[in-house]
Amino acid sequence: MDNPKSENITWHNQLVTLEDKIKLHGHKGATIWFTGLSGSGKSTLANALSVKLHNLGISTAVLDGDNIRYGLNKNLGFSPEDRKENVRRIGEVARLFSSNAIINLTAFISPYIEDRATARELQPESFIEVYCYADVSVCEKRDPKGLYKKVRAGEIESFTGINAPYEAPVNPEVIVDTGRQSIDECINKIVEFLKTREFIN
Repeated sequence: MDNPKSENITWHNQLVTLEDKIKLHGHKGATIWFTGLSGSGKSTLANALSVKLHNLGISTAVLDGDNIRYGLNKNLGFSPEDRKENVRRIGEVARLFSSNAIINLTAFISPYIEDRATARELQPESFIEVYCYADVSVCEKRDPKGLYKKVRAGEIESFTGINAPYEAPVNPEVIVDTGRQSIDECINKIVEFLKTREFIN
């Protein structure tokens, strides 16, 4: 972790411990980091999984890429430097949720392996990378936000998967083929992983 610029600060430990919070919630915290191309189903799966876990009595929070850019990261664009800072901030927020026994689900393209690795380093024991695989042709056919259409029309210059790089995960905890598997199949695969790793019962 890089040292903060501020010098006159002191870290304060919380009186309610993580163990206390795990006991209260009945489960450990974790970050489920959905990554993939635009249109690969990240937000859809994050929200569907949140509903599934909520119905199981699990405390969750969804951190969606677009939503975060309305507030916390509204000063960031889509340059490589801004994408890096976007992921750094989200990694820190995700760690805060995990350290409070919340299972948070982040839905970000997060195109660079190095940046996702930085987020993992913040909480290596509770970071679960989920690769939402879908061929770019499938994503473009879906085009839920109309972004691919804008790219083809020359209205967007730097777009991940078309004219900007996407570095697929090398060894993610879970891979879901959103071009072939149903939402339920993808969700059940993730839930089974969470149970196997004893994040939930």
